[in-house]
Formats: sequence, C-alpha cells, structure tokens
Amino acid sequence: MITHPKTEELAQSVALWIEQIRPSLDPRNAFLARVAANAMATIGREITQGPAAEAEAVRLMGDLLGHAGTHTELNTELCARIRSGEMTVGTPGLLTALTTIARNQIAIDQPSYKAEGSL
Repeated sequence: MITHPKTEELAQSVALWIEQIRPSLDPRNAFLARVAANAMATIGREITQGPAAEAEAVRLMGDLLGHAGTHTELNTELCARIRSGEMTVGTPGLLTALTTIARNQIAIDQPSYKAEGSL
C-alpha cells in the first residue's frame, strides 16, 4: 500500500529545508526565508491543532450564547453582543471563554509566546 506524507508533514519538511538553506542566503532573502519557514510552521500547526481549537471555540461560544451554530455565526453574534454592551466583563463565563479561545489561537500562531505571569 502506498502512503503519502500528511499535509502537516509536508509543511514541516518545507520549513526545515528553508531553515537549512537560509544561512547561505543574502540578508534580505534570509529574512524572507525565515518568514516563509514561519508561515509553513504555522500552516502545520493550523492543520494539527486548528480543528480542536475551533471545536472548543464553537462549544464555548455556543454555551455563552445559548444555542448552536457555525464558528462564523457564533463569532459574529458574540462580537455584536459585546459591541452593543449586551455582554460585558461581568457576563458569567465570558472572560474565561475569550481567554481560552485566544490562548488556543496563540498556540497556533505564536507558540513561543509566553503570557505575563506564565512560566
């Protein structure tokens, strides 16, 4: 049976290759190569961690709003309720949900980020 590399494995391979050739590049292209390698790493994390992060966000937003929906629908409604003042920092569970959603996204976008007070 033929097995193909998974998408996240391909992204990781490209990122590693870019990092291998980067030291031989002129400064401008070395910088652009670093940006490309970082983008490939983000793609890999989005593929592996993104579905679980989105599912948790949908669950948290659905719990806050009291109904189910897609990520886009729930996010749009939640943002509208926050903007209108209907939901505030005093809304039970809002800050906890937003913190969890933000941390999950940061883990994908900037995994080396350390929040204030974290070890």
